[in-house]
Amino acid sequence: MTQIAINRPCPPRRRFGLSLLWDALSLHRQRRTLARLDARALEDIGITREQAEAEAARPLWDAPEFWQK
Repeated sequence: MTQIAINRPCPPRRRFGLSLLWDALSLHRQRRTLARLDARALEDIGITREQAEAEAARPLWDAPEFWQK
């Protein structure tokens, strides 16, 4: 088996306008869908109604931290 040594981590991928727009629209759609889930579906994913409403109410530019890398 061949092994490759990497001395430094790869730089983060640069994001461009269309991918940022696509991600923002996707985030908006996901939050809208989350807000419409019923109590049974929320219980299945392990969050409360209050947590779902809080997430759905976040502004579009308040994306999860792992998206910003």
